[in-house]
Amino acid sequence: MTRLTALLFTVALLLTGCGSSGEEDGPQRRRGGSDNSTPSVEAVQARDGTLPLEERMSGTVRARNQVAIYPELSEPVVAVEAQTGDYVEAGDALVRLRRETYEQQVRQAEASVRTAEAEANGAKARLRELEAQLKRTERLAEQDFESEQQLESLRAQVEQAKASYEQAQAQVERAEATLEERETALQQTVVRAPISGYVGQRNVEVGQRVDPSTRLYVMGDLDAVTVRVEVTDRMFGRIQPGQTARIHVPQKDTVLAASVTRMSPFLSDESYSAEAEIEVPNEDRILNPGMFVEVDVAYGESQRATIVPLSALYEDPATDTRGVFVAPTLGTEIPVDVPDSFDEDDPPPLTPPTPTTFREVEILAEGRQTAGVRGIKPGDWVVTVGQNLLANDTGERVDARVRPLPWSRLLSLQRLQDTDLLNRVLERQQRLAKQRFGDDSAPDDTSQSSTTQEETSPDSTASSMAVNQRP
Repeated sequence: MTRLTALLFTVALLLTGCGSSGEEDGPQRRRGGSDNSTPSVEAVQARDGTLPLEERMSGTVRARNQVAIYPELSEPVVAVEAQTGDYVEAGDALVRLRRETYEQQVRQAEASVRTAEAEANGAKARLRELEAQLKRTERLAEQDFESEQQLESLRAQVEQAKASYEQAQAQVERAEATLEERETALQQTVVRAPISGYVGQRNVEVGQRVDPSTRLYVMGDLDAVTVRVEVTDRMFGRIQPGQTARIHVPQKDTVLAASVTRMSPFLSDESYSAEAEIEVPNEDRILNPGMFVEVDVAYGESQRATIVPLSALYEDPATDTRGVFVAPTLGTEIPVDVPDSFDEDDPPPLTPPTPTTFREVEILAEGRQTAGVRGIKPGDWVVTVGQNLLANDTGERVDARVRPLPWSRLLSLQRLQDTDLLNRVLERQQRLAKQRFGDDSAPDDTSQSSTTQEETSPDSTASSMAVNQRP
């Protein structure tokens, strides 16, 4: 069993076992001393079903249309219009740069355009005048009033005027292009949002000199995000677009359902992996760009089997036999009422002492939280916490007091990280202290130590128990 799983079930005992040392246990302990030696364990009911086959990958969250904002010019900043967290529309001003030089260049370019246009208009008027004179001369030449030499001279002047006019027109076009370029540069002194979305990672201040390599912001649309995962060459043949994906968000203690949207057909030469993308609606802002998440992608199912939690599997250290402890009288001789949800402050009560027995099982398939086994039946109650308290060298049955739990409680604990588990323990201990000593008082070290020993005595073996469970 991994370190996390060992810690998980140690904490599970601390969270649920402490609550059992109060009112419900007190009378039984006072009636006789035999209950003090009866171990307390937790159990869930085995299910019939199939085990999903899935791969777990690490992913990074990116906003939809996530882009970095860079200036086009190298100039000092004179105003910052957008702050981190602001929502802006496409075209809104984000940063203003110094613009005096560009305004002067625009005025110069406008003057050049006017000069070029005036020269072009003069060349055009000269051309029209010569063309009209040529027409009159051609009519006179037809009547022998003008010589052929004079006619050819006018024709040459007209061609020269056409060339001058075309040259003047080209000069106008060059001047207009220069003006357009200068106007574009002037417009670029205002850095605008290319898309509508939220602004983040501000990296600009008034007076700062920026250039095209300076990243000013990162922005994107947070209403939908993309989770990018790396698919290794081992997974490559299993993962396909359209497959179901579950995104674990430990920061929010949430699991989101989505599907693989697209996947690169090429493996990287360096990492031997391909990138897959999962698009996720994000109106509730559960995912934030830059988050690291764990993603489970299902690619099939195992054969039908009896499904038990991984924590129910126990390896007998004497025989190396793998199996589970079952409580055969639960649900038959002893009625069981399991709530749909679990309340740490009001856990299900422990049963009276009931026999438990070890049964060897064959593991047919194994997932991240559950296993499919053969050797027990669906509906059997299997012990998930406290197996070490039940093991003995003779193989005889051991009576135990069983706390039946819903599957949802067990699976939620298995999803928690180490830090979350420890926080749960601390919160639970604080609540117990308030209930016992009040909000304004605190126990001394001696009373606290004795209280802790009394309330957690059934759980004192949790650490050794968890380590010896299934590796």
